Amino acid sequence: MTEALWNEYKDQKCAQGVSFKTCVYSGIANLDSGVGLYAGSADAYNKFNKLFDPVIKEYHGHGVNDKHISDMDAEKLTNADFNEEDAALILSTRVRVARNMADFPLGPGVSKEQRLEIMGYVQAACEKFEDDLKGVFYPLEGMDSETQDTLIAEHVLFKEGDRFLAACNLNRDWPSGRGIYMNELHTFNIWCNEEDQLRIISMDKGADIKGVFSKLQRACAGIEKEAKFAHNEHLGYITSCPTNLGTGLRASVHIKLLKLNKNKKKMQEIADKFNVQIRGAHGEHTETDDGIFDISNRRRLGHSERSLVQDMIDGVRALIAAERAEP
Repeated sequence: MTEALWNEYKDQKCAQGVSFKTCVYSGIANLDSGVGLYAGSADAYNKFNKLFDPVIKEYHGHGVNDKHISDMDAEKLTNADFNEEDAALILSTRVRVARNMADFPLGPGVSKEQRLEIMGYVQAACEKFEDDLKGVFYPLEGMDSETQDTLIAEHVLFKEGDRFLAACNLNRDWPSGRGIYMNELHTFNIWCNEEDQLRIISMDKGADIKGVFSKLQRACAGIEKEAKFAHNEHLGYITSCPTNLGTGLRASVHIKLLKLNKNKKKMQEIADKFNVQIRGAHGEHTETDDGIFDISNRRRLGHSERSLVQDMIDGVRALIAAERAEP
């Protein structure tokens, strides 16, 4: 942001009525932000392109003329099946995507009425889920304490209070229009109207990466029968935070690497080579002292969903090989 850009954009609004100030205020209010921008609508990326384009280029390496191709086909994954010995190191697998609906502003710009309408579309889609996706949708508004305690125990209940989201208008009218869907097997859930309108999450214990990704693909296809997702050929799936543009995907495993735990330099070399991130297993910015790590794809935009899950698989295989080679 420069003074010239501020003066050019400060009184402007994008097509769906969301102001430039709404898009940038989180970073102004929170100077420790990683990026500090939240688009209030898909059009904000075009209307305020002089600010968004350089940020996207720096973060993703994705230029203004670059294209994004989406591909959710789990059958194209290679080396996704682990032998019994290697699979024993992988405790759990999780793949999630962020999605927003094409006919609405993004979270910072939606009204209370629009948020309820979005939740209605999500509920309608969830009611049609069958087999391993079948479950229950829980609106946050009016939720009884017993259900609340159950969802907290499952680590799926999202809460109000994030200062970065509050600063860009994402916490308005809480908890109206927010909800959580959980399948009966507790291996799939949806967050409705948190940071993005949908966070679609597939997970399971163990190393069945292809199965977890396939379940996510089926769920996304089912939801899009009710409402089209915001998407274009340049930025892929449109998200409020520029860091999630493209796929909005984070594929991860929790894995036990007791020997590599003592050789962090080697771990980082592998992570850099295979475009993966290594975190502590207890969330972003956490360390680990038990040798359990969260390994996930690092890239989001300019590479398909399938290729990013492949990044994670290849990185995990390399880390397992290094673990076996450690004395």
